[in-house]
Amino acid sequence: MLAADLWPQGWVARGALYSMGLAIGLFALEMVLKPFAPAAADSLGGWVKFLVFDTALLFSVVAFRWSKRKILWRLRNRLIVTYVFIGVIPAVLLVAMTFITLYGLAGQFAVFVVTSEINSQLRSLGAVNAAVGNELAARLERGDNPTAESLAGMRKRDAAWKRRRMYAWLDDKLLPLGDESKGAAPSFPTFAKSELREITRDRDGLYLRVVTELSTGSKTLTVVTSEPFDKPLVGKIAADLGEITLLEDPGFRGGEAQTVPPANTGTNNVNIVISDRRNPQRADLHPSPTFAVGTLPAAMGRLDREVPFLAPLPVLDWKTGKREPTGSAVVQVRTRPSVLYGHLFAALGEFVQMVEYTLLAILIFFGVIELIALIIGTRMTRTVTGAVAHLYDATRHVDSGDFSHRIPVKSTDQLAQLSLSFNSMTESIEKLIQEQKEKQRLEGELAIAQEVQAQLFPRQVTELESLEVHGFCRPARTVSGDYYDFLTASSHKLILAVGDISGKGISAALLMATIHSAVRAYSIESLPQMREPVAVGAVAGAGRIMAAWPEGIEVSPGALLSLLNHQLYESTPPEKYATLFLGIYDGRSHRLTYSNGGHLPPILIAKDGAVRRLETGGTVVGLFDHMMYDEGAVEMHPGEIFLAYSDGVTEPENDFGEFGEDRLIDLVSANRRLPLLQISQTVTSAVDDWIGDNEQPDDITLVLARAR
Repeated sequence: MLAADLWPQGWVARGALYSMGLAIGLFALEMVLKPFAPAAADSLGGWVKFLVFDTALLFSVVAFRWSKRKILWRLRNRLIVTYVFIGVIPAVLLVAMTFITLYGLAGQFAVFVVTSEINSQLRSLGAVNAAVGNELAARLERGDNPTAESLAGMRKRDAAWKRRRMYAWLDDKLLPLGDESKGAAPSFPTFAKSELREITRDRDGLYLRVVTELSTGSKTLTVVTSEPFDKPLVGKIAADLGEITLLEDPGFRGGEAQTVPPANTGTNNVNIVISDRRNPQRADLHPSPTFAVGTLPAAMGRLDREVPFLAPLPVLDWKTGKREPTGSAVVQVRTRPSVLYGHLFAALGEFVQMVEYTLLAILIFFGVIELIALIIGTRMTRTVTGAVAHLYDATRHVDSGDFSHRIPVKSTDQLAQLSLSFNSMTESIEKLIQEQKEKQRLEGELAIAQEVQAQLFPRQVTELESLEVHGFCRPARTVSGDYYDFLTASSHKLILAVGDISGKGISAALLMATIHSAVRAYSIESLPQMREPVAVGAVAGAGRIMAAWPEGIEVSPGALLSLLNHQLYESTPPEKYATLFLGIYDGRSHRLTYSNGGHLPPILIAKDGAVRRLETGGTVVGLFDHMMYDEGAVEMHPGEIFLAYSDGVTEPENDFGEFGEDRLIDLVSANRRLPLLQISQTVTSAVDDWIGDNEQPDDITLVLARAR
């Protein structure tokens, strides 16, 4: 299960399993307790339902996370989801919002048509009402009978006035206009102010009523025209619009309304709830159909769908003069966009076709743009996902150690540059690995060379009774180009050698080994005694040195330097040379015979601090042929210290300048009574402090000797 990633690893999954197990356990306990303790079983049933709901919720979260991790792992799926959220969902929302807006506009326009017709009827009634009122006022001012000849003429010519009724009051006295005999006259509108045009509710019906007030001397003439708001009136409005249904709340009709479902409208079960905030005792209004007129037009096409819309009518209570709550009377209009389209563009004529063609062209243009965008988006997606897939495959090759794998590049975009950069990176890594392997091989060889070189330096020094010696060398790199050696020539003689090879690294170390072997060979093995000093030279091409000295003459430092100079000149490149100091100390006479081949002059430091420099000799060794080296001799007094060093001791720099020879002499003089090892450690520590965090610039070599 762990391999298949099915074992729950998060607290949500564990919580879901825990809830499920607890629900199963409680359900089993409920089944056991049901026959014996129904009340306890019922209480457990509530907990079981809660735990089942909690389990379902937690498992839904786990399923969502799992599907998200599996589906969105691939970049292609992420891009698809991104496109859906960025492109598809906004487009769907925009289309939905457009349809909702169009539906709202269509419904509002349908209601606007209905309310416009109602207002038109009210304006027509108002105009007649004002004309008749002026006629009555003129008659009353002349003292004539209050009759309206114009009203009688309209009743003969206009069939609509057969349904309309007109009433007049002089102050609060009803005038005999003839309509009061056809039915009960409405109550006098005490709430009216000069003029009123409203849909009113009087007794149990709705009416279109217009009130006009005129002054006749000291009295007020009030004229009221009324027309029932019934099926014939609404039918005129619905004749070329669709189906109109009037819905009223029974509480405002004086009793339970008789529901009259409209024909073929499917409104038998109308259930509309409208909140009335102005009347807390009637918080919810339930309008029901009163009548329906008109028929829904036939559809002109698939897109010519039905547009149903509701609109509340503003109704005035004739008894109180107050507005009824919104929703006491509602008009439901059912029509089609084609009908509304005809009403909207009825006055445009042939210009409508131009508008239609323009909208169609815009639609086609947008469709083409959307298609092009889809094609471009698909191709770009493939490009991005393909490049990422190649990169992922390449990383797997690199992870397995295959740095020779290269990504195919076929484009010139930024992803192609990324692929080229990856190829360049893997190529560089491959080269670095090869270089690292070569470096490791060289480091191994250098380690071996370091071990070999360490064997060349004297490890055990046989000191003379009158002279103690100490040498120290620390390479700047793995191997050193500095050289020092102590050779016992006899029971009372000791050879001291200190040198510095030009350059650093392996080549300097090899030259150092050559000098080391040559010094030992010439001073001990090859020339135990020199015969006649006829010449110092070499047979051309033979590679052998021949010298002749008188019998009984021992080897001298100057002769050794001459031989070494000739050998190095013949066997090394022209740019390779060395500085070398050779000295022979005689313990019987306390005399040091020496020759300096271009090396930093060693120093003799007396007890009183006096300094003597051993400069006698010649130029560097191996740079010029046929060189002769002078010799010098000094006597070392007891306690006097011999100090030889390489430039790695005195030349390191920091912000204060070089370490310098004077600082070296002062350090040795100040610690002259310490053992030579401690003097060497003190000097090297001072040099390290002077260098600080910087890299050691050169090999550090220090040779100390103290006369006894």
